[in-house]
Amino acid sequence: MSEAATARRLKDHAASLTTMTRFVLATLALASGVYTYLGVRSLLDGSATIVFFAAIIYSAAVSVGIYGFWTYLLRFLPEMRDGASRLVLVAVMAVGSVMIVAMSSWLNAAALAGSAAVEQHLAETLEDYTGDLDQANTNALGALSLLPDIQRAGERFARLAEDERDSGALTGTSGSGSVVQLLTQMAAQMRELEANILASRETVATLFKEGQTHLAAMRGLVSGSGPIAPRSDRFAEQAVALAGVIAALEQTSVAPSVLRAAEDLSVGFIAPVADGSTADLAGRQDVVMATIRSSVEAQSKALSKAAEQILAQPKVPDRRYVPLSSAEAVLLYGGDFVPSWAGAISIDLLPAVLVAIMAVVQAAVRRGEEQMADTDRITAADMLRSLEIHDALLARRAAVGPVSPDAVAAEAPEAAGPEPADDEDRHDDERLAGENVTPLSLSERKRSDP
Repeated sequence: MSEAATARRLKDHAASLTTMTRFVLATLALASGVYTYLGVRSLLDGSATIVFFAAIIYSAAVSVGIYGFWTYLLRFLPEMRDGASRLVLVAVMAVGSVMIVAMSSWLNAAALAGSAAVEQHLAETLEDYTGDLDQANTNALGALSLLPDIQRAGERFARLAEDERDSGALTGTSGSGSVVQLLTQMAAQMRELEANILASRETVATLFKEGQTHLAAMRGLVSGSGPIAPRSDRFAEQAVALAGVIAALEQTSVAPSVLRAAEDLSVGFIAPVADGSTADLAGRQDVVMATIRSSVEAQSKALSKAAEQILAQPKVPDRRYVPLSSAEAVLLYGGDFVPSWAGAISIDLLPAVLVAIMAVVQAAVRRGEEQMADTDRITAADMLRSLEIHDALLARRAAVGPVSPDAVAAEAPEAAGPEPADDEDRHDDERLAGENVTPLSLSERKRSDP
């Protein structure tokens, strides 16, 4: 009897929660429609009127579809008694859930976290552009690392020329001969190369400062407040300007020029003819110029190797800022917005929990009813209906009226068989009584709608 009482209470509770269940479904469908509307608006283009009505129609269709889908499942799935039917409806529920996620949940996520996802896209793009500017500046200033070696080589050639002119430190004879001329020529080439590198440093510094100005403006747009769409448009303008600065820095590098100049030191080496007044002096001049040639070749190889290392540094990749809508940003950075995705999907699929609850409750009610006696299954409403039928039968019999004893005795000799009229009246009474009796099935109960 305890299981019967439990089944009866569960049926009463299910019937009392019908209105609440409908209210929950309507509320969840409405919430999903609202966020779907917000997500759809971020995807549509055109006039404000067209966008508004298109988004309204789509969101209304989603709300009605979600409400109807879960209503059907709440009505039918808990009533399935065999496992095959129940599995088919569960599969239908799974397919419908996937369709709901496809048509609504991702738009809900776009409405919940779309602005944050676009801001993250801007932040990551800003980080990439910051790295590109630093890399371009490093590549452009790479030739500055050669500046000490170039200055030292130029000073050495100039000092040797001065010593040779004043005291004949190299040939043993002072004066401005061919050796001094060669050393002065090499010192002038080094000073020219040094001047080119120093001039490029000023250009690089100016471009780098301009790039930092663009980065500062982009950081302000990323961390600013207000609608994300206007900020994204201004961010794109700054990104285009910064890309131009980075390209200019790439072209400003003097490393290729240094490499060509270093190769020209040895390839284009032109030694003057020894102009010594004597054969001995001319011979010493040839020996010194051969030594200078070897020194220039060694210096040329060292500068060329250093310049090649600078040119071997990674180039700045070509980068182009691609604006994203809120829905596209949510899909691209979905892993960073798991809570928003979970909330958006839960709004649409929470009724599945109600379906599972109703299925468990109905199964418990059926198990309790299987162990109930027929008398336990009759409700007060059934008893009242039975009494009404009983009263109707009594009223029908009273209307027909009883048969008098005298009439029965007078007609007894002729009662060899029942008169056709009497038989016909009796059959009519039985037929009318059968029509007034409504059969009751005790094995099947009328269930309240969920």
